[in-house]
Amino acid sequence: MAAPGGRASPGPEAAPLQYSLLLEHLVGERRRPRQALDPAALGGIPAPPKSDEQKLIERVMESCGFKAALACVGGFVLGGAFGIFTAGIDTNVGFDPKDPYRTPTAKEVLKDMGQRGMSYAKNFAIVGAMFSCTECLVESYRGKSDWKNSVISGCITGGAIGFRAGLKAGTIGCGGFAAFSAVIDYYLR
Repeated sequence: MAAPGGRASPGPEAAPLQYSLLLEHLVGERRRPRQALDPAALGGIPAPPKSDEQKLIERVMESCGFKAALACVGGFVLGGAFGIFTAGIDTNVGFDPKDPYRTPTAKEVLKDMGQRGMSYAKNFAIVGAMFSCTECLVESYRGKSDWKNSVISGCITGGAIGFRAGLKAGTIGCGGFAAFSAVIDYYLR
């Protein structure tokens, strides 16, 4: 049967779509986490069962120790590169305050770049390992993987780093690192 305007009207068996119910299931209180679909159910190629070795590797890669070690190595590499880069653009590298008109040699410049690169690398490695380990432990304790884990671990890490300079610096470090972690987590998730 055609409705006015030339369109077919829905039959008596079709219920109107209620967007409020749909929104409640998508973003409201009835929202549930997505369930993993079996590829075979969608006509895809089913995945073979995992072997014991694959399960072991998965457990190792999801452990807190592995995550902390990976963050430590990544922080070391990134910090070293950042230190060498900042030393390369710094005009005071190789500068001798006793003789300000002397041009530094390439050996002195490279030595300063190496020292700054190593200093940055160690600092970034320590911060990366502290944050990653703390986040993993917080996630294990809470049993949830959400943005709150990074904010809590950012506060703990920033507070621990800042606390060496006193309580006020620890509090500022906690707030600053937590805010930075929240912003990064917001853009990465």
